[in-house]
Amino acid sequence: MLDVAQSDALLDIRNVSKIYGDPEAGLVALNDFSLQIPRDRAEIVTIAGESGSGKSTLANLVLGFTRPTKGTITFDGLDVGSAGAAQMRSYHRQVQAVFQDPFGSYNPFYRVQHVFDMVTKNFGLAENKVQAREMMEDALNAVGLTGDDVLRKYPHQLSGGQRQRIMMARAYMVKPKLIVADEPVSMVDASLRASILDVMMKLRDEAGISFLYITHDLSTAYQIGDKILLFYQGTLAEEGNATDVIANPKHPYVQLLIDSVPKPDPADRWKGEIELPAEEELRTARAKGCRFVPRCPHARPACSDALPPLYPVGPNGHRASCILYAPE
Repeated sequence: MLDVAQSDALLDIRNVSKIYGDPEAGLVALNDFSLQIPRDRAEIVTIAGESGSGKSTLANLVLGFTRPTKGTITFDGLDVGSAGAAQMRSYHRQVQAVFQDPFGSYNPFYRVQHVFDMVTKNFGLAENKVQAREMMEDALNAVGLTGDDVLRKYPHQLSGGQRQRIMMARAYMVKPKLIVADEPVSMVDASLRASILDVMMKLRDEAGISFLYITHDLSTAYQIGDKILLFYQGTLAEEGNATDVIANPKHPYVQLLIDSVPKPDPADRWKGEIELPAEEELRTARAKGCRFVPRCPHARPACSDALPPLYPVGPNGHRASCILYAPE
């Protein structure tokens, strides 16, 4: 990914690590990660990888729910890792979240309007009820809903797609600069996923809102992502434009990940169980080499000595952390 100067970055993550337990020997959830989202254009940056790869850890760090062990996260000039309570309140007006479970985000005892009432009250968005209602309608219209359809209903009276679009509307209502969407379509029916993804692209294109889109679904990453970053065991394996990476993967893990997507061909039979080596020992802070060594068909002795840096492997900032691409 092309580096963005710090002054031009909306979100600037620099060499961030998150280690649980002993900083010298604990579990590395995220290892020496950097990312810049530009200020001058809205982007959907996809963070992809299998379960336990560090995706949600990154989301929690960006949202300020946990602090980095090393490195800095800066948003619009604010150091998120050292911000106080008043600063974080202002920060959360600019950085909103949409989570995986659309039903778990609601209190089932309250009508849907309560969600918007709380946002209006907490951030002081409206001076009176008329203005508040206008803001609710504007936010709901942005995601293809109307107040008459949903505000008086209880969460259980809505479909999963409606509940998730309401969460998008709630986030949009405060006019944020960034939305962290953590698996927003994984618990929605396949027929409704397109509507959620369309909302994200609409908010990017029409409202200028950037997204950090956390997912394990490469098909949706390909569909809406401007850039994609693929994680493996807390380390960044490959990054670049979504179309470039998925069409032409370079890292052995990413190649395996994309090849594992089932093909609609009855002649391509499932070959049985896959035997995977034990890998957790490679996630400790003492580990120095590539985390993918036990599964890599191209592993060399040097791969266990140090984690490879990100080497250029294509145009438009396409890079992969693999010794195969080290310059001669």
